[in-house]
Amino acid sequence: MTTVRVLVAEDQAAVRAGLVLILRSAAGIEVVGEAGDGERAVALARELRPDVVLMDVQMPRLDGVSATRQVVAEGLADVLVLTTFDLDEYVFGALRAGASGFLLKNTEAAGLVEAVRTVARGEGLIAPAVTRRLIAEFASVRPGRAAGGRDLSVLDGLTRREREVLSCLGEGLSNAEIAGRLAMAEATVKTHVSRVLGKLGLRSRVQAAVLAQELGI
Repeated sequence: MTTVRVLVAEDQAAVRAGLVLILRSAAGIEVVGEAGDGERAVALARELRPDVVLMDVQMPRLDGVSATRQVVAEGLADVLVLTTFDLDEYVFGALRAGASGFLLKNTEAAGLVEAVRTVARGEGLIAPAVTRRLIAEFASVRPGRAAGGRDLSVLDGLTRREREVLSCLGEGLSNAEIAGRLAMAEATVKTHVSRVLGKLGLRSRVQAAVLAQELGI
């Protein structure tokens, strides 16, 4: 089993200690660093290059959304955002910044561990029922616009199979679920997802899902 290296960024010391305790007790997960503010989170991400940053959205010095934007833009790690609200401006901001997914702070220990592992596998759409609601809400506040304000003609560069994969992402399907639906190997799905993101200039599966929802595909 490959070890998932995690950086925990949370300004409340007690909450951070609890998160670290949960993650360190899980097999195959190593907490490589802790940060109490956004600036420290970015600095440690640059230094430690973790697989996943567990990022609180409300932090001093540099908020979690801005920190997420820097971490993603520099390709330092995938970001799993922590929030006390399921649908709020911070979550929307984090998704625009390229976060791979989000997690409510009241999620049970097992859910936290699985979420970290899911994001580490490159599958950012965790908790499908909640995430689909979030995607739909995010898309509805910006009708007729693609993620990042792009010209929708960029879809012309996708192959038929890539469009099918994009459609599945819009439904919040995991790689395994997409593989089952489209009758292809999971490794092939990963390749298609990477190509879709690259061609559309998107930073995460979540942004691809939002785009698919906006286009109604």
